[in-house]
Amino acid sequence: MRLFIAAIAAEQIKPMEIRELRLVLGDQLNMNHSWFNAVDSSVCYVLMEVKSESEYVTHHIQKVVAIFAAMRAFAAQLKRNGHHVRYFKINDPNNQHDFIKNLSVLKETTGAETISYQWPDEYRLDAYFKQSNIPLSPVDSEHFLTKREDLSVLFKGKKTFLMETFYRQMRKKFHVLMENDQPLGGQWNFDHDNRKKLPPNEVIFPTELHTTDQTEVYEDIQRASIQTIGEINPTLFHWTITRTAALALLHEFIEQALPLFGTYQDAMTTQHWYVYHSRISFALNVKLIGPLEVIQSVEQAYMNNPTGYALNQVEGFIRQILGWREYMRGIYWAKMPEFSALNYFGNDAPLPTWFWTGETKMNCLHHSIKQTLDHAYAHHIQRLMVTGNFASLLGVHPDEVDRWYLGVYIDAFEWVEITNTRGMSQFADGGIVGSKPYVSSGAYIQKMSNYCEGCFYKTKEKFGEKACPFNTLYWDFYSRNRSLLERNPRIGMMYKVWDKMEDAQKKLILEKAQEIKQNIEHL
Repeated sequence: MRLFIAAIAAEQIKPMEIRELRLVLGDQLNMNHSWFNAVDSSVCYVLMEVKSESEYVTHHIQKVVAIFAAMRAFAAQLKRNGHHVRYFKINDPNNQHDFIKNLSVLKETTGAETISYQWPDEYRLDAYFKQSNIPLSPVDSEHFLTKREDLSVLFKGKKTFLMETFYRQMRKKFHVLMENDQPLGGQWNFDHDNRKKLPPNEVIFPTELHTTDQTEVYEDIQRASIQTIGEINPTLFHWTITRTAALALLHEFIEQALPLFGTYQDAMTTQHWYVYHSRISFALNVKLIGPLEVIQSVEQAYMNNPTGYALNQVEGFIRQILGWREYMRGIYWAKMPEFSALNYFGNDAPLPTWFWTGETKMNCLHHSIKQTLDHAYAHHIQRLMVTGNFASLLGVHPDEVDRWYLGVYIDAFEWVEITNTRGMSQFADGGIVGSKPYVSSGAYIQKMSNYCEGCFYKTKEKFGEKACPFNTLYWDFYSRNRSLLERNPRIGMMYKVWDKMEDAQKKLILEKAQEIKQNIEHL
């Protein structure tokens, strides 16, 4: 989402006083950008809360509040630092809710000669600014560790883009967790050590977040009649909306959660909504903090206390930012806009309506969706192996999956959302991002969570009223997509298992799958 422009115009800017307007988008709140190194009285920073950017998909209310609140806080800080700022709030009568229109008016009223903007991270907005009817001068956002075109260059002529290849190159380039030219611990990846279920005994989880009162922002959004989903308590808002708060959250994560992060990063539980995850993804994606400072903070904590942090905890976290995050962005710019239309399986099923309510008897989906509606957050395995897995097994159209993920999660911006959903989660790209579909039966969910305990459905049953829908849909998925998957070397074993089943059993499975699809709203 690109909800833009922030600052409180306590004083009017006189015509001809301003020579340059600089647009700051809602996900470009980078106080370390070179733009802000010096105060220039001839420069005015412009931020805008644009209604259309709030509604191109239905967003979680906490996401809209967080972006507006972060923008307003950023604008206020610029003002305190001595910069000129013009801020268009959502209900400002002078706000035309269009970036170019607002900038055109400001150019006229201020006499500005130049309008500058930072390269947006979203293809849609990139095209929008390039087609502007007024001259615009772009600059780099100075946030990412790679350039837009880096992955295209690295994997030129190759059908698939292997993340591991990219990740190792990044480790070497930035000398992260390296000993001369070799990885610390003698291996690049400790993923095999990071797949443990939480123990059944009492677990100590990290403390809850600090909160702020965002009632004013929330009420402004309500008055603007912006359509949203999800729950919120605006008086106890727990997402960080300033750089200071984001750095404090990072420090708390390193001290409290990092010692167990890697081991349990894939674990799911009804006991706690973020387990040992950092919750800094929103702050990162609106650029309150930068990836390199996060990586170096975690690495330094390990170097200072190698007995307090096992290497697998640290490497697992760093890989998500230095590897996966930069890799997703690279895929996005290498493959857009064609990527947004890919549908390898030709899926066309609608998303069940209970994805918007959590009202299903499947406990794993109920909990993951309800958590998402309550907090605008779920960690990567909940997104990939619960909600994403089910949508893939069901054959939901990727457009519907994209819209849901982009809307419900606090940290979802298209450059990182669509590559994860249409790519890794749904395999709609046919193998650009991942080498195989990430689907599973109920057994995986039972292995990695406590969701199956007390569930109406039974993980070990394949037939009957209480058979876990994941089990039946899993085999239906492989059956209907055989022509597209059976030559995949990572999947061959599944078809060997399927072929060994009795014909009568296969028939029952496929009939049950059809029954589930026909009654999907009542699961």
